[in-house]
Amino acid sequence: MADHKYTADTIKSLDWKEHIRLRPGMYIGKLGDGSSEDDGIYVLLKEVLDNCIDEFVMGFGKQIDVECDGQVVTVRDLGRGIPLEKLLDCSSKINTGAKYDSEAFKKSVGLNGVGIKAVNALSSMFEIQAFREGETRRIEFAAGEVQSIDKKNKSTNEDNGTMISYVPDESMFKKYRYRNEYVERMLRYYTYLNRGLTIRYNGKRFRSKDGLRDLLEENISETPLYPIIYIEGHDIEVAFTHLDQYGEDYFSFVNGQHTTQGGTHQAAFREAVVKTVRDFVKKNFDAADVRSGIVAAISIKVQEPVFESQTKTKLGSLTVSPDGETIRTFVGNFLKEKLDNYLHKHPEVADALQQKIQRSERERKELKGIQKIARERAKKSKVHNRKLRDCRIHLSGKNKERFKSTLFITEGDSASGSITKARNVQFQGVFSLKGKPLNTFGLTRKVVYENEEFNLIQAALGIEEDLEGLHYNQVVIATDADVDGMHIRLLLITFFLQFFPELIRQGHLFVLQTPLFRVRNKKTTLYCYDDTEREAALKTLGRNPEITRFKGLGEISPDEFKHFIGDDIRLDPVKIDANESLKEMLKFFMGKNTPTRQEYIIRNLRFEHDILDEDEEGEENGNPILPKKSKKTEVSKKEMVESAAA
Repeated sequence: MADHKYTADTIKSLDWKEHIRLRPGMYIGKLGDGSSEDDGIYVLLKEVLDNCIDEFVMGFGKQIDVECDGQVVTVRDLGRGIPLEKLLDCSSKINTGAKYDSEAFKKSVGLNGVGIKAVNALSSMFEIQAFREGETRRIEFAAGEVQSIDKKNKSTNEDNGTMISYVPDESMFKKYRYRNEYVERMLRYYTYLNRGLTIRYNGKRFRSKDGLRDLLEENISETPLYPIIYIEGHDIEVAFTHLDQYGEDYFSFVNGQHTTQGGTHQAAFREAVVKTVRDFVKKNFDAADVRSGIVAAISIKVQEPVFESQTKTKLGSLTVSPDGETIRTFVGNFLKEKLDNYLHKHPEVADALQQKIQRSERERKELKGIQKIARERAKKSKVHNRKLRDCRIHLSGKNKERFKSTLFITEGDSASGSITKARNVQFQGVFSLKGKPLNTFGLTRKVVYENEEFNLIQAALGIEEDLEGLHYNQVVIATDADVDGMHIRLLLITFFLQFFPELIRQGHLFVLQTPLFRVRNKKTTLYCYDDTEREAALKTLGRNPEITRFKGLGEISPDEFKHFIGDDIRLDPVKIDANESLKEMLKFFMGKNTPTRQEYIIRNLRFEHDILDEDEEGEENGNPILPKKSKKTEVSKKEMVESAAA
C-alpha cells in the first residue's frame, strides 16, 4: 500500500485567486471556446454587466457602453462609481461587496461578492477604474496580481461610474473566439428586462420600450395564432402566445438573470397558465394540450434568490422572500387575476387560444392508440436494444455534474463502436442509428411513434411529454464529414426542428466536429479540423510528415477518439435564426424539389480543384509520400444539382 504522508505540511490554504484559477468551474461553469452561449468568456462579461445593471435598477446610470475587439473587453457604466478607497477590496477580496445589505439590493442577482473577483482572477489583464464626484482611482491586475495601483485619488472631468477592461487568460480559456450574436443576444435581454436602459455595443444601440413583448416579437419568426398576451404586476412580468407548432418554448428570468435551465418560477408559470385557462373555459383540458405550441417569457424578482449553481442558470428558491409566500402561490395568484381579466376583455384572443387547445386535443386523441403500442414496443426494446449505450449521470437527476451529460447520436455501428469505447461512461451516452432516418418534413407527430427509431430516440432523450424530463444537457449529432453524413445530419436536424424545436431554442442540440487530418512525425502528432490547420501543422512539423485523411468516424481509433470528445471537444451549436421562418426554411430545404432550390444550389456550388487523392498516400523506403494531385472529376452541373437536391 502506498505511503501517503498526512502531516501539517500537507494542509494547504489557497488564496482567493489561486482557488478560482484552480476550480474555475465552481465560479463560471465550463471554460469553453466561445462556441456555446454558456461558455466562460460570456459568463465573465455577464458578471461585469450585472453590477452595472444593479446600479441602473437603483436609479443610477441609464447607459452602459460595451466594447470588444475580440480580445480586450471594456465595460463603462454611469452609476455612482465604486467608493475609491474600497476599489482594491471590491476587485480582489472575496466576499466583499455592497450587496449584503438586503435593503440596498433586495432583488439583486449577485449576492456573494464573487463576480468581478472571478473575472479578475481569470484575466491576463484586468483594469478597474472608478469615477466619483470629480475624482478617480485606477488599479491594473494580471491573473489577480496587482501590477500597478493609484495610491492617491486623481482629479477627473469624467461622469460618475465604473470602467472595467479585461482580457480572458488564454492559458485558461485556450483558443476562444467571441460570437457577436451571443453577446448581442445577452445585451438585448438586459434591455428587455430593464426598460429605459440603453446599451451601446461596438457602435450598435440596444433599447426596449415594451420589455418582454419586444423579446417575443423579436424572437418569433412565425405568425402567432393570436396577439401576444402581455401582463405585468409588482415584481412580475409575463408575455406569451401560441404558434402552430409542437413543444413549449420559454424565456425565463430572475432578477434580470436569464435562467436558461428554468427553475421553480418557470414550473410555477407552466402550472398556473393551465389552471387559469381551465377555470376560464370551464373545461378540464389536458395540461399538454393547453401548453402545446406555447412561446412564453416570464420575469420575476425574488429577494435573496437561491440558484442551483454559481452560473445562476436554474432557480431553486421556493419563496419570493425568506419569510414570504411561495413562488408557486405568487405566480399562480398573479395569473389567476391578470390573465383571467385579459381573456375576459379580449374574447377574440380567448377564442383563438381555445381553438388551438382543441386542435392539440384532437391530435393527441388520434395518437392515443398508436402511443400505447409504441410505448409497449419501446419497453421491450429498452431491455434488448443494443443501439443505446447510456451513461450514469443524467440532466434530470440531482448530481451536481449533471450539466455534463451528453448523448451522441451516431451513424452506424462502426462510428458508435469507437465513441462507445472512448467515452466517459459517467456523462456520455451513445445512440446508434441503423441508417438514414426518415425525412419528417410535413409529417405529423404520428410518425414519431410509428417509426421505431424516432420513438426510441425520444424515449432515450426523455422528451415525449415535455423538455422538463430531458436526460442530457447536450444532444450531439456525430456523423461522417461526407455527403451521406451531411444528409443524415440534415435529416436529424429536420426531425428536431419539426417536433422538438424547443430542444434547439434552449441550446441543447450540437454537431460534433472531428478532425479531417492527422499530421505526424516520429515525435509529434497533430490533429487538424480543416485545411488551414493542416497547413499550419505542416509548417510546425517541417519536412515530410505523414498525413492521414480521416474519411469516417469509424476510421478513428478509440484511443484517438478520446481526445476529440474529452475536455477539448469541439461542438457546433445548432441555432434557429429569429428572423427566419421555421416553416419556410424547412419547406425550402426539405420539401419537394423546386426550380428555386435548384437555382440556389447552382448559385452556391463550389468545385474543389486539385483534390488530394488520399488513396495514393503511403510510405516508400520509410519516407512518407504526400498524396498526388488528381485530375478534376468531370461531373455535369445537371448531375451535381440532381444529386444535391435529392
